[in-house]
Amino acid sequence: MVERVEVKDVRLPVQLQRAMATEAEATREARAKVVAAQGEQNASVALKEAADTINKSPIALQLRYLQTLTHIAGEKNSTIVFPIPIEFLKLIGQENTVIHGSQS
Repeated sequence: MVERVEVKDVRLPVQLQRAMATEAEATREARAKVVAAQGEQNASVALKEAADTINKSPIALQLRYLQTLTHIAGEKNSTIVFPIPIEFLKLIGQENTVIHGSQS
């Protein structure tokens, strides 16, 4: 009965070494793609949950917006431009028309 076999000084042809290296690299890339896909899936679930939360409480979006502005302002001394919704500008325009139209 053979209990142990010892192999010494195994030499593989260069082509076989390259083939094995290529296979190992392909395996690593495949695993990396699976991990990236799982990360994307987790991110999409988190985004859906955030959207559901905001949908249930619209003020949550405003609070998140203010939190983001606070974070930006704390990082650097910079100018922050506040975007104004177009609907708000239309509303102001309508009120001005009503006010100026009634004074004439």
